[in-house]
Amino acid sequence: MVPNEDLQYQGIIRLLLHFRWKWVGLVTTANEAGEHFLQTIEPMFFKNGICSAFTERVELNLHYNGDFLETLADSRILLPTFTTSKANAVLVFGESRFILWLANALIVMEFTQLLFPHMKSREGKVWITTTQLDFILHSLQKKIYVNIRMFHGAISFAIHSKEIHNFQDFLRNIQPYLTEADGFIQDFWEDAFSCSLSNATLSAFTDNSCTGEEMLESLPAPFFEMSMTGHSYSIYNAVYALAHALNRMHLAGVIRKRRDARGEISPQYVESWQLHSFLQRISFNNSAGDEITLNEYGELAAGFDITNLVTFPNNSYVRVKVGRLDPQAPPGKELTINEDRIKWNRRFTKVPPLSLCNANCHPGYGKKKKEGEKFCCYDCDPCPEGMISNEKDIETCVSCPADQYPNSGQDLCIPKIPNFLAFDETLAIVSTSSALLFSLITILVLGIFIKHRNTAIVKANNRSLTYTLLISLLLCFLCSLLFIGKPNKVTCLLRQNAFGIIFSVALSSILAKTILVVLAFMASKPGTNMRKWVGKELAYSIVFSCSIVQVGICVLWLATSPPFPDVDMHSMPEEIIFLCNEGSVSMFYCVLGYMGFLATISFTVAFLARKLPETFNEAKFITFSMLVFCSVWLSFIPTYLSTKGKYMVAVEIFSIIASGAGLLACIFSPKCYIIVVRPDLNNREQLTQRKV
Repeated sequence: MVPNEDLQYQGIIRLLLHFRWKWVGLVTTANEAGEHFLQTIEPMFFKNGICSAFTERVELNLHYNGDFLETLADSRILLPTFTTSKANAVLVFGESRFILWLANALIVMEFTQLLFPHMKSREGKVWITTTQLDFILHSLQKKIYVNIRMFHGAISFAIHSKEIHNFQDFLRNIQPYLTEADGFIQDFWEDAFSCSLSNATLSAFTDNSCTGEEMLESLPAPFFEMSMTGHSYSIYNAVYALAHALNRMHLAGVIRKRRDARGEISPQYVESWQLHSFLQRISFNNSAGDEITLNEYGELAAGFDITNLVTFPNNSYVRVKVGRLDPQAPPGKELTINEDRIKWNRRFTKVPPLSLCNANCHPGYGKKKKEGEKFCCYDCDPCPEGMISNEKDIETCVSCPADQYPNSGQDLCIPKIPNFLAFDETLAIVSTSSALLFSLITILVLGIFIKHRNTAIVKANNRSLTYTLLISLLLCFLCSLLFIGKPNKVTCLLRQNAFGIIFSVALSSILAKTILVVLAFMASKPGTNMRKWVGKELAYSIVFSCSIVQVGICVLWLATSPPFPDVDMHSMPEEIIFLCNEGSVSMFYCVLGYMGFLATISFTVAFLARKLPETFNEAKFITFSMLVFCSVWLSFIPTYLSTKGKYMVAVEIFSIIASGAGLLACIFSPKCYIIVVRPDLNNREQLTQRKV
């Protein structure tokens, strides 16, 4: 009729976890039962992250009755560990008389503090007791040196009980003179009321004679409780369980009435073992309204009450039910505690009290194990960079989600800021304005050249190549706008490919102009047959053949591993970079490499042709323009690789605009100056006599 002991151990663990008590003292008797308790509870402690602060085994002889002097020697030995431990929660397991030893140990502690004030001790403990250890405080109350209030706030596991109807009326009607056969009641009556029921014992123990009118309900709680205890409730239910089992046996025909020799009906004698099968899986409701159920093993399927001991200045006490351990409750809700009803030890300044090896780690800190100590003892270390802890006493710091980052206190994750070159940013506004400004300048230059297309300076270096170069530069400036704004599928596909192809056309046009300058000079020499190579067909062939290679590279890039919109959550700790993933980095550098190849060839040819006669001195300006172009893009690569996010995009935009502006200024500004400012020089005679 007593609940399974394993359930009580599980309840102890749940209770400790409920109050977050991880540093718990263990005090038990030094016998077989105590060792079994330790062997059972300590592995459960370890499994649930609880440590035993100390383990004390107390040896009690068979005749120990709580004598103070008998306990004094052992108490002195245990005093340092018992009183100085930081464990505020102490789990006590033993027999009922063990509480007498505990009381004496606490008395020694108080006396020691009075005699040796320099010996500091940890005041206040939460005593946690099991059903095996029932507080026999009525015995302590008789000892004038014991203060029951030392146990104020104790939490006990008790066998579940419920108030039985008319039970208190039954107690009020007990007459000790009418129960002579029950020696227990008479002995209890004399002890409780300090009187004698017979003249034989009157002179030996007391001067008072019992009247029989004494009232049990007048006794304080240490002597007698008018409510039914858990043990009595179990006996009450056991009687009814047997009655129901006998009834089931009768209904099953196992018990048959029979007549004796005189013809009277007498019951058949029932062996106890015959009841076993009928007690299994029995279920009934008792008069208190509780459903009593025995499982297939004949064990009571019930839980425990959690009680709190509340003491008063007059050494009386009450046990208050503050919770329940119910094995039939839904998972995770087996233990229910009403903390508002618990009265804690008056020496605690904070309730519920803490019982930890060291103080809780604050948010922003994680635990670090102390070498040579139990795992419940640890240091608090700040969380590593990029990690947080947002609660007290977190085992290890955790990383924020990829789209968040830790705050300065490392106790909260903050959403990362999107990083891309938005149109409303200052950097984007400057880049857009620059691109549009140079586009307008290019259109203006193109307009000037178209308007003066029949003049000598425009016709001197192939008008078609000039128009092609100007249109290419215009598109270069405009393609830089593709890099501004949040990347999407279309802009990612067009960005690098459009930039690569357009610049290749521009460089091919410059290369064609340079080659034509060289061929024109060679064709002007007497006796040469190079004149047939000079013409539009060669120029178009150079532009087309050089550009088609870049187009092929871009088509291959798009076919194999095209660029796509992507996010980079790790490069910058506080920002999410929205970018175009190039797909194939090698193809991107192939595009840049081919542009560099064209620029190098153009620069080399122009440099070699820079000292040709004045009529063909456009090679000098091409040399300067290629020098600017190559300088920009050589500095672009290390700068591009060393930046991240929107600044990487800004570097490429600057390189596109700067290189295009360099080509436009170096090649076309001298020609525009002559066409607009010095039209008198814009004729064949002047070109052959002066430097352009």
